[in-house]
Amino acid sequence: MKFLILTQYFPPEVGAPQNRLFELALRLIKLNVEVTILTAMPNYPQMEIYEEYKSKTYLYEEKEGLKIHRSSIFVSKNKSIVNRLRNYFSFVFSSILTSKKLENNYDFLMCESPPLFLGYSALYLARKKSAKLIFNVSDLWPESAEKLGVVTNSFLLKLAYNLEAKLYKKSVLVTGQTQGICKNIINRFPNVKTYWLPNGVDLNYYNPEKINNDNWREKNNFKKSDLIFLYAGIIGIAQGLEVILNAAKSFISQPNIKFILLGNGPEKEKLIDLKNKLNLKNVYFLNPVSKTEMPVILKNCNATIIPLKKLDIFKGAIPSKIFESLAMEIPILLGVDGEAKKLFIDDAKAGLFFEPENVNELVNCLSDFCNNINELQHLGKNGRNYALTNFNREKIAENLHQQLLKLN
Repeated sequence: MKFLILTQYFPPEVGAPQNRLFELALRLIKLNVEVTILTAMPNYPQMEIYEEYKSKTYLYEEKEGLKIHRSSIFVSKNKSIVNRLRNYFSFVFSSILTSKKLENNYDFLMCESPPLFLGYSALYLARKKSAKLIFNVSDLWPESAEKLGVVTNSFLLKLAYNLEAKLYKKSVLVTGQTQGICKNIINRFPNVKTYWLPNGVDLNYYNPEKINNDNWREKNNFKKSDLIFLYAGIIGIAQGLEVILNAAKSFISQPNIKFILLGNGPEKEKLIDLKNKLNLKNVYFLNPVSKTEMPVILKNCNATIIPLKKLDIFKGAIPSKIFESLAMEIPILLGVDGEAKKLFIDDAKAGLFFEPENVNELVNCLSDFCNNINELQHLGKNGRNYALTNFNREKIAENLHQQLLKLN
């Protein structure tokens, strides 16, 4: 079986979709699937082409059995709507041109969305390469972009909604990262075949029994007695990370309680300004790290904070950063309602819940955790047990493979 993945984002970039697709591809190879990747020159989230890839319009690589074709992309640190569209459409066009270097035929083409506009390339390539189209939806575009106010132009929204409908109808399978995404699509397009393709976690890699502390706290000027709460991921609009900083104000008088925001993104500078304005000496901004460093960092934290803005669209969202916390037996403080709350708080009992964007509720969660830290350690063990049963990457790949065999 020959399987082509079309995605704007892929390692060595660090991020949820990059890691998810890479790990899925590796496991499909183990199931005797021949996997090819068509992607852009790495640039995210800095929006600058990585040094070793600069001045290249095309590059072929092989990594752990994957055939990786990279094409050019326009990038700019200016985040205007015009530059965003240039970013998206430059890869649409370059991926179509680069497709001439690929083999002639594939059994399946999986397109990762967002960005939704990559669907134009997917429709062309599926026809040109005689491939059955699988459209993988990790975020409901353009709906979420419209509700977040990221896209307000009525012409662009109409264009995007029309493209979305066409992609669903042309796909033999629409895969959704959450059950909520699948339900949303089924409600609007009852004849579309959907399949829940959840994110997952490598439970051998993220195994607390195999990871030592590596003196990480000492190297980063934290004490053994500190209670460290971590947010790790994209620092963007959707996350609503102001809630963490505003909650941190309530703990200024308790110097052993520390908050770390690890990552980059469009809202980082604004949040650093807020930290300075509030004079929060208990909040630390750290730059992104490689995947190899994350198990050690998680091992050294007492809990992770995982928020999203209070929007109905996010009731079907499952932030990918949840899974590594579960695997490492780190309790979560979850500010995401809906599907995530049901799975990880109600069912897994892996942490505490606070209403999205509700500072007082987050303060209460933090106080509860700090005052009952020994009694609440079982939340972390609950989380790993739940991940073992429900979000093992090996099982996820095997189940998708069975779906592909039925469709082939």
